[in-house]
Amino acid sequence: MHNEKVDILLIEGNDYEAKLALHNLKKHNLTNNLLHLRDGEQAADYIFATGEYEGRDISNRPKVVLLDINLPKMNGMEILKKIKSDERTRTIPVVILTSSRENRDVAEGYALGANSYIVKPIEFGSFSETITSLGLYWAIMNQEAPYIPNNLWQSISEA
Repeated sequence: MHNEKVDILLIEGNDYEAKLALHNLKKHNLTNNLLHLRDGEQAADYIFATGEYEGRDISNRPKVVLLDINLPKMNGMEILKKIKSDERTRTIPVVILTSSRENRDVAEGYALGANSYIVKPIEFGSFSETITSLGLYWAIMNQEAPYIPNNLWQSISEA
């Protein structure tokens, strides 16, 4: 899935929670264009078309990134910072979906540019509703920002 359209990029290291999310999104036909990545390095490679994803068209961006902050190899906050500090990717909506209720994590997430911070409900029914609502809103209802190449960002910011 190097150049195929990805609407939902799920970055989740916990296989059980990923399976629950995928199950609920599939029930509402939201998994046709979904990619699940299990660690931070793999996610960064996909988003920035490096490593195993080198040659992928970076303008083919996900409609939303569902990002856990507790990931192997590179944590979610590092990925969020990279996404939001790069002109090519900063308009991609990033929803932090994590088990952390720590005020410093919430504050850091928003300071780095997260579009939303959602604490994963522990109860199965609540988790299912949360995932379904997220998928429907971000993949179907939200108007996606257009891709603007680097050379055009400067002219926009100077206007």
